[in-house]
Amino acid sequence: MTAALSLPQREVWTVGDLAELPPDLPYELVNGRLILLSPGFVHQFVCGEVFVALRHNCPAGYSPVLDLSLDVGRYSEPRPDVVVMDTSHIDQHPPPVEDAVLAVEVVSKDSKVRDVYDKAGMYAAAGVKHYWVIDPLGDKISLAEHVLEPKPRRYAIARQTTDRFTTDEPYPITIDLPALTARRDAFLARAKLAE
Repeated sequence: MTAALSLPQREVWTVGDLAELPPDLPYELVNGRLILLSPGFVHQFVCGEVFVALRHNCPAGYSPVLDLSLDVGRYSEPRPDVVVMDTSHIDQHPPPVEDAVLAVEVVSKDSKVRDVYDKAGMYAAAGVKHYWVIDPLGDKISLAEHVLEPKPRRYAIARQTTDRFTTDEPYPITIDLPALTARRDAFLARAKLAE
């Protein structure tokens, strides 16, 4: 039997308040809102595949990391699904958002608005040059590539695709979205047969 989790009640959370949380509780803090995380299979599958794709060709001094909290400010400690980091501050937890060269969010049913708007604004204001939003919920898995415009700091969508995605920024990366869609669909079909 699982005990019910009792958290302090707050209208607005700060990074300092996070010390009151159980140490193994998966959370992120976005603009003063505490969000408890509980990703599903498809979400985690896509995150893993993106991590592997980002690891290929990753230059020395950088590394992709899964589910890493970032130090953004007093009211935000986001946890991108996958992030490529400059490894200068690996001994710091959480590392500064300035070390992120690419943040990737994989949309869940309850995170789309947060990923597309709230986190995009936060990462842009912090100067993260590259931001991807991957949506595995549609008929085909899509990737929206956001690039930072310097003034004002905000993202513009450079492209959105359900096809094979290839870029040279921040280094050569290829994500085979049709292959991911096919594998996701095979998992879902198998699950439906098991019902």
